[in-house]
Amino acid sequence: MKILLVGGAVRNQLLGLPVRDRDYLVLEATVEDFLSAHPGAKPVGKTFPVFIYKGEEYSFPRGKGLEQDLAGRDFTVNALARDKTGALYHHPLALADIEARVLRPASLRSLSDDPLRAFRAARFLAELPGFSAHPELVEAMRRTAASGALGQPYAERVGQEVQKACAGARPGEFLRLLDQGRCFAPWFAELSQASVIPAGPRQFHDSSVLEHTARVMDRLAGDPMAVWMGLCHDLGKTLTLEQELPRHIGHDKRGEAVAQTLGMRLRLPTRLVNAGADAARWHMLGGRYPELRDATRVDLLFRLKSRGVLRELFRLVQADTDQDLLPEAQADLDAALTAVLPPEARDQGEKSGELLRSLRIKALRVDRASRAARPRT
Repeated sequence: MKILLVGGAVRNQLLGLPVRDRDYLVLEATVEDFLSAHPGAKPVGKTFPVFIYKGEEYSFPRGKGLEQDLAGRDFTVNALARDKTGALYHHPLALADIEARVLRPASLRSLSDDPLRAFRAARFLAELPGFSAHPELVEAMRRTAASGALGQPYAERVGQEVQKACAGARPGEFLRLLDQGRCFAPWFAELSQASVIPAGPRQFHDSSVLEHTARVMDRLAGDPMAVWMGLCHDLGKTLTLEQELPRHIGHDKRGEAVAQTLGMRLRLPTRLVNAGADAARWHMLGGRYPELRDATRVDLLFRLKSRGVLRELFRLVQADTDQDLLPEAQADLDAALTAVLPPEARDQGEKSGELLRSLRIKALRVDRASRAARPRT
C-alpha cells in the first residue's frame, strides 16, 4: 500500500503557507487492504471510495492510477502529490502555475464535473495571496454558468465556500471573480447587475456597487462576520430604480430583507443571516452616529448589543466611510449601562422598559456632557 499527501496541503508546502488540512491518496491497495490497516475508518464517498480516519481524508484514485487522479482534480495548483520520501508528483502545469500564482482548471471538464468548483475558485482567490485567475478559468466559469449547472450544488456547500472566502486575506476577490465568470445567478442573483450600478454620486463614490462592496470586504479582512456584513451592507442599492441613480435613497431599509433572503438561501448560520440583515439596515444610521440624538443612540446601541454585532457594525462603518466611531459608541454604551431600575419600578412589563430606556438616555447624556467638558490632551 502506498499513501501520498495530496492537494492543498502539498500546494501550501510549496508556497510556504500553513498547512491546516491534510488529505491522502491511497495507491496499490484495495479498499479491504486499507480498512484492515486503518480500523475505524468511516466511508464518506459517494462516487468513489473516500474515508475519514483520525480526522483526515483518505481517498482512492479518480480513474486509473495517480496520473488520471491528478488530471481529475479541480485546479492545476491542487493537482499535486508527495510520498513519504518527499518525491513530488504533479499535473504538467502545476509547478509553472504555482510559480506564476495563477488558478487554472486541471482539465477542460473540471468545472462541468463539479460546478461547485466555480465558487471554490473564487474562494481560493480570496484565500491565496497574490493569485489571479487564468483566462482558461474565467472562460470555464462562463461556460458552466451558461449551461445552468451552477444551480446543482447543495446550498450548504455554496454557503461553506462563502464562509471560507469571508475568512480569507482578500475576501473581495470572491465577488470580483464571480462577476468576471458571470456566476452570480442563481445563488447571488441580487448581485448580477451590481458591476454596472454606480455606488453613489461621483463626489462620494468612484466605483460600482460591486467594486465598492469588494473594497469594503477587503478592508474588513481578518473578521469573517464583519466581512459578511460588508458583503450585505449595500445590497439594497441593487434595487434602486434606474431613474433614481446615482442616488440610493432608502437602500438601507430595502436592503434588510434582501440580505436576509440571501443568507437564508445559502443556508448560513442564523447569526450570520441576522448580522447581514443588520448591516444592511443600520450601517447608514451608524455612519451618522455623531449627529444622532441621545435617544436614537441608545436605541441603536442596545439593538446592536442584543444582536451581538455592535463592534462589527462600527467596523463596517469605518470600512465604508473612514470614520472610526466605535470608541464613541462604546463609551456611550458603557455610560448607558450604568442606569439601573429602582427596585420599586421593576417587573412592571412595558412600563419598566420605558423607564429603563429613559434612565439610559439620561445616563448617556450626562456622561457625554462630562466628556465634552474635559480638557483635551
